[in-house]
Amino acid sequence: MKSNSTLLPYGRQWIDDKDIKSVVHVLRSDFITQGPTIEEFENRIAQYCGVKYAVCVNSGTAALHCAMFAIGIEEGDEVILPPLTFAATANAVVYLKGKPVFADIDSKTLCLDIAQVENKITSRTKAIAPVDFAGYPMDIIPFRRLAQKHNLKLVEDAAHALGAKRNNIHAGSQADAAILSFHPVKLITTGEGGAIITNEERIYKRCLLFRSHGMTKDAEFLLENHGEWYYEMHALGFNYRVTDFQCALGLSQLNRIEQFIRRRNVIAELYKKYLGKYSDYLSWPEYPDFKSIRHAYHLFVVCFKLEKFKVSRKEIYEAYRQEGIGVQVHYIPIHLQPFYKKHFGYKPGDFPVAERYYEGCLSLPMFPLMKESDVRRVVRITEKIIEKYKA
Repeated sequence: MKSNSTLLPYGRQWIDDKDIKSVVHVLRSDFITQGPTIEEFENRIAQYCGVKYAVCVNSGTAALHCAMFAIGIEEGDEVILPPLTFAATANAVVYLKGKPVFADIDSKTLCLDIAQVENKITSRTKAIAPVDFAGYPMDIIPFRRLAQKHNLKLVEDAAHALGAKRNNIHAGSQADAAILSFHPVKLITTGEGGAIITNEERIYKRCLLFRSHGMTKDAEFLLENHGEWYYEMHALGFNYRVTDFQCALGLSQLNRIEQFIRRRNVIAELYKKYLGKYSDYLSWPEYPDFKSIRHAYHLFVVCFKLEKFKVSRKEIYEAYRQEGIGVQVHYIPIHLQPFYKKHFGYKPGDFPVAERYYEGCLSLPMFPLMKESDVRRVVRITEKIIEKYKA
């Protein structure tokens, strides 16, 4: 492999001088944690997403854990979700002693297939947790109707989709709760970080409780009140707090999110333009409703049609890396992980659409700082690999 100094990564943050100045300003202030910048960022996130409340935490995983707690997941409860997502989506259910129940994905959008979900609903089902895979704002309304029909909660994993819209409505804003991620490769970054967004006050307050050890000074929750200093622990919560300087970075980044998303869409269209002639050898997700959505393009995934090649995806992956192109795989389906096979009995073959996608998928570099010359470089290497390894 070529040295990391020449590697074009699949994702990368864009930090500018204004971001740095914002962080330094807070570092020189009186509060670097549990201060006013956190609430300011939460208010901006809620306003941007078109919801009443946002609770910021120290990772997208923490956001998932908070959301599952807030909707009341307990031991034995089942949550239906796709196997094609990062493990944290399912892990958050297991943390609360619930059971993740997987349903297969739609082959075109790579998101949870609603046709597969209803068959998975049992008397133990508590929630459905669809995922906006790669930044595509999936059509959440049918899932909301299904959830209401069966008296279930809807938790949208929008970690890939901050700023994505459907019919001008933000991803995540129509679920009971949704989660966001601010990891460096996501749409904006706070270093590590995440948020829960919701329109329900009860979910909002339970997330606040959970992110800070289950402790509260809120008079609504207190059983007694010994004075201004008094607090009570009402749940086994965690320290999922985020810092003010992280939120300062988030506020500054949020000022440029529209620029970031426009650039990601330009890069995606360049990929489609240049790689379109190789449709016999690779494909990418199909969005029949593309005119009604704004894709956030956290990822640009392609699927190699391996029956047209004389090598496996592993060799194709390694060929890219040898050329200095930092492709990645998103994701190994969760049900294939040893933990989930051992503890929940899942096995290869359970979810054939997700498994078939996994066998040939690669994520090409996608981040706003990419230049058209970077895109052309990726395309050139892709052409080279196809010509070398096609059957």
